[in-house]
Amino acid sequence: MRTGNPTLTAKTFQQAGRAVSGDEAMTVSGTINKTATLFLILLLGASISWYQPLPLFIWGGAIGGFIVAMVTIFKKEWSPVTAPVYAGLEGLFLGGISLQYANMYNGIVFNAVLLTIGVFAAMLMIYRSGLIKVTQQFRMGVVAATGGIFLVYLASIVLSFFGINISLIHGDGLMGIGFSLIIVGVAALNLVLDFDMIEKGAGSNAPKYFEWYASFGLMITLVWLYIEILRLLSKLQRR
Repeated sequence: MRTGNPTLTAKTFQQAGRAVSGDEAMTVSGTINKTATLFLILLLGASISWYQPLPLFIWGGAIGGFIVAMVTIFKKEWSPVTAPVYAGLEGLFLGGISLQYANMYNGIVFNAVLLTIGVFAAMLMIYRSGLIKVTQQFRMGVVAATGGIFLVYLASIVLSFFGINISLIHGDGLMGIGFSLIIVGVAALNLVLDFDMIEKGAGSNAPKYFEWYASFGLMITLVWLYIEILRLLSKLQRR
């Protein structure tokens, strides 16, 4: 039982050790509160780099966020500290990147934010209503699709060193737009898996710090979704 998000898997909660109870146990409401806290921190970081778009903020946020994310994945018990740090660094990166898109395409950031919120709300309602059943086959399909996307992006990075661009990723033709739509869809389906694993973590009485860790994992998916929506909207506006 896995999710496409590498931070949230069934084994993640099993690795927490013995189940706890009472105020020491993870809850869904506690995870929601932690997620809201992380997003406030992310917005603060984004505001800083939006109004002060220094390369140090953008690259420092990107590289620093990646390092802190890796530390959090391997040292989950540190997540009450590392998750807020990750949110702040990621905010610095997103603020600078969003400003670059805003300078090129009028209104794109506002639309991307609204669409990200809308997709999140829609997938949450779909999950809560049971319209999508999180079966083993469903998980495997989403994980396989996520892995395939990762390999395509990895190949694009490697080929870029040789001056080769994959038009499927960067092009604004029908194939490029279709590819971006697929990626947005896969990112949205990852949200369903994240919701399911958070619920399972709370049901298994995982330790309290897993609220921070689960919120951190959910944020990774949402940041990915937002960036892919930005890319999709930019392709549409270039046509």
